[in-house]
Amino acid sequence: MKGAVANVHPGAGSLEFYIRGENMRTLATAFSRKLTHAGLAAGVAAGLTLAMAAGAGAAETHGVTDTEIKLGNTAPYSGPASAYGTIAKAAVAYFDMVNARGGVHGRKVRIISLDDAFTPPKAIEQTRKLVEGEDVLAIFLPIGTPTSSATQAWLNSKKVPQIFVSSGASRWNQPKKFPWTFAWNVDYPTEGKIYAKYILENVKDPKIGVLYQNDDYGKDILHGLREGLGDRKNAIVEAIAYELSDATVDSQISRLRSAGANVFISATTPKFAAQSIRAVDALGWKPVFIVPSVSNSVDPVLTGAGLDKSVGIISTSYVKQPTDPQWKDSPDYKAWEAFMDKYYPSGAKNDWLNPYAYGMAYAMEQALLRAGPKPTRENLVAALEGIRNMEIPMLLPGVTATITPDDHGPLKAMQMMRFNGKSWEAIGELVSAR
Repeated sequence: MKGAVANVHPGAGSLEFYIRGENMRTLATAFSRKLTHAGLAAGVAAGLTLAMAAGAGAAETHGVTDTEIKLGNTAPYSGPASAYGTIAKAAVAYFDMVNARGGVHGRKVRIISLDDAFTPPKAIEQTRKLVEGEDVLAIFLPIGTPTSSATQAWLNSKKVPQIFVSSGASRWNQPKKFPWTFAWNVDYPTEGKIYAKYILENVKDPKIGVLYQNDDYGKDILHGLREGLGDRKNAIVEAIAYELSDATVDSQISRLRSAGANVFISATTPKFAAQSIRAVDALGWKPVFIVPSVSNSVDPVLTGAGLDKSVGIISTSYVKQPTDPQWKDSPDYKAWEAFMDKYYPSGAKNDWLNPYAYGMAYAMEQALLRAGPKPTRENLVAALEGIRNMEIPMLLPGVTATITPDDHGPLKAMQMMRFNGKSWEAIGELVSAR
């Protein structure tokens, strides 16, 4: 008796039965006149009969009605990582566009996006509200490593899909342990290895200083860097952690300079990446400067720190950078630009996080279409695991998405790039981890 609801109206009163899965709870509303025990018993029997008939053979559905599909999302609209809030805003706007075209299989897609302030306790609270209160079909595009880590085990225990986590931590691609979680970003250990390869090939006698966030994000970058350096891992002269609650990272950067580093990796979120750029400039320090992909937005990070101070910074991407003029005439860029103009005019066109979100939302739309006209959590997961070499708008040429039951990490390639004061320029060829 899954998903059935029966309403019985004995006489002038009413008695409602709600059946969810194997659990039944009865709600007796106020009667305009008292029912006899016999009448109540008859009403109960009738309600159970109707509920059993309605529920027989029906799969339990969550977040889906005849007219709507509900998805949940948590994002840092406030707090130390509020620059990432635009990701969720762009994804919501994408589905506004989808809905204007008629939705998915005739249903409008509604994303309920709640602020978690980039704090795990708030993320847990908001995620429970979305699952237990709103009964969403899935959690889509939760943003951040600490927040998504805090909810991952609980969501998997409830068999609620956690789809396209906006973070490159390796824990999102562990389908045997977390079968309901799906990554999106190229993972941070791979990114760290790519930086190691670049350093070994381009820096003579490297002495590497690393500032890293004290969570899976920073630790995964550092782990990948060490692994990529191999027997040269002693080239890391200092690695210093910072906390999201820290006011600044100026003292850590001074220590890294004092350690003699000629390569500086700032494995930080946008606020602290901008601080790092300003601090390095203020110190007159001239290291080979690397900022990971999650914090390399021209706006707000580089613009906020100073474009002149950002010249020469090295990073990676798998998204077409909106500041790169070579993409201006590509069909997907033109479609994305038209989308921004109509559905997200307040979003910054020179922030790569917006085309990044656009691509993820496109992939989510395709998964919902593949799940069919009667989407459930189970067939949505099956649809995701059937994605093979999917071309995603606004991803770099050669970067496609593939998901299998044994690999929930869809993207496996990145491009090294250098900032020229106005836009990012590619360095070398696409680096693939497949």
